[in-house]
Amino acid sequence: MDDARIERRMSRVKRIILVLSGKGGVGKSSVSAQLALTMAESTNADGERLRVGLLDIDLTGPSIPRMLGVSGESVFQSTDGWVPVYTDASQSLGVMSVGFLLASKNDSVVWRGPKKEGMIRQFLGDVRWGDLDYLIIDTPPGTSDEHISIMEALHPYGPQAVMVTTPQAVSLADNLRSLDFTRKVSLPVIGLIENMSGYVCPHCSECTNVWGKGGGESLAEREHIPFLGRVPIDPGLVLVLDAADGGTGAATAIARYRESQTYHIFQEITRAVRAAAGL
Repeated sequence: MDDARIERRMSRVKRIILVLSGKGGVGKSSVSAQLALTMAESTNADGERLRVGLLDIDLTGPSIPRMLGVSGESVFQSTDGWVPVYTDASQSLGVMSVGFLLASKNDSVVWRGPKKEGMIRQFLGDVRWGDLDYLIIDTPPGTSDEHISIMEALHPYGPQAVMVTTPQAVSLADNLRSLDFTRKVSLPVIGLIENMSGYVCPHCSECTNVWGKGGGESLAEREHIPFLGRVPIDPGLVLVLDAADGGTGAATAIARYRESQTYHIFQEITRAVRAAAGL
């Protein structure tokens, strides 16, 4: 029965992209959010805005609602399943996260593997995503129960992956394990993003390579996967995320995001992802 519900929903999704990282703290969720936001502003060959879903399966650390300024929203149950939270009236970007289901944003999620798997399958089978061009899935760091569950459920629908790393050696080494996971489960990798690649001074806009530079590109070249680009630490983006957590709402968060330096970087990254995904 679960498989039939998932097939009903996922058959209406053109492309599924998992955002992966072998290490926590590399900005994977912010990459997922920016990728989804930028895609939702893009258009198809007919000039129509893309329809995008953003699913947060980092069940023990759901941060997507906060980043998009929708942490105070609730999920409603319709006759056709859960209705995702939309970031604007056009409904071009729908969001789902366990964070919407908690009584308080400070509540912890202490679940064993089977309950996590049940929640993930419920997100895939019971959320009324509708027709989507892209479903972006923000995953936890590493290779855990959530990754196995999502791949078992989505394998028939051709998911692809975007890897996120930082320039540090420990992050690069952890991502080798994630790459090994993608090969073992036959998950194609669209490419790799080097996040936190330098620090942009808010006063002079000079970029300082605090943790080095080029490690992600070297890893991509060595492992024969496309390199999608570098994203520096942008204090302006940090202010956007902090303001969103303060309850400014999605519209304000998105408007401020467009003013950040990383917005223009992600326009290029999004074009590369779309080209590689074939849509």
